[in-house]
Amino acid sequence: MVPFRRRLLALVAAVLLLAGALPAAPAAAREVRIFAAASLKNALDEIAGMQAAEGGPTLVISYAASSALAKQIESGAPADIFISADLDWMDYMEQRGLLAPGTRRTLLGNSLVLIAPAGTAAPAAIAPGFDLAGLLGGGRLAVGNIDSVPAGRYAKAALQSLGLWDGVKDRLAQAESVRAALALVARGEAPAGIVYATDARAEPKVAVIGTFPADTHPAILYPAAVVAGARSEDARGFVAYLASERAQQVFRRHGFAPPQG
Repeated sequence: MVPFRRRLLALVAAVLLLAGALPAAPAAAREVRIFAAASLKNALDEIAGMQAAEGGPTLVISYAASSALAKQIESGAPADIFISADLDWMDYMEQRGLLAPGTRRTLLGNSLVLIAPAGTAAPAAIAPGFDLAGLLGGGRLAVGNIDSVPAGRYAKAALQSLGLWDGVKDRLAQAESVRAALALVARGEAPAGIVYATDARAEPKVAVIGTFPADTHPAILYPAAVVAGARSEDARGFVAYLASERAQQVFRRHGFAPPQG
């Protein structure tokens, strides 16, 4: 009996010694899950790279139309931060108690432009009387979904303001996001489209024909907020970081403007 106990004690001692010699298990990686409007992809991807290089939290970013992202979060999708391309979908989230109180802030502004495949159309002044229907020829106007996608809503408002809506409302190619509308024009599947200036800047296969006057549509604003029940301890700090001069420099480099309106 004694020899068995000695062998057991020796085995336990060996296990403890080995355990002490092994390195401690690494702490769980710092991770922030962000649901962001599709038009933010290029800028946020750059910021994610900066964070990785500087030892900041790992950003896990899902891009889609603000409407789709809001609905996903409402249905229980795990997100720490929501960044919308308009105020309406952030209001939707706030009204349903889906945002952490006191974390909402408006980060950016943008402008709305008319695009065509590069080299296919000359610049034009967008104003009442502009022959947008004639520009389309036999094709369709690529826009985000006019009922849910912020870029589509802005586009409809601008066209109505200019008196151009009735001439094109039956000739729309409605896409699931502004980047999907951009892709239709870049591939030559639509002769023209309405997107944000930052989207046009990110796609060399399209050219800007003209810019919609700012007073023809609601101000294009990007609010961000921490999602209620966020698991990341870095979420609040990262929303603040997005408003910092360092992050704002990245956004400006990609064509975003300070929030106005």
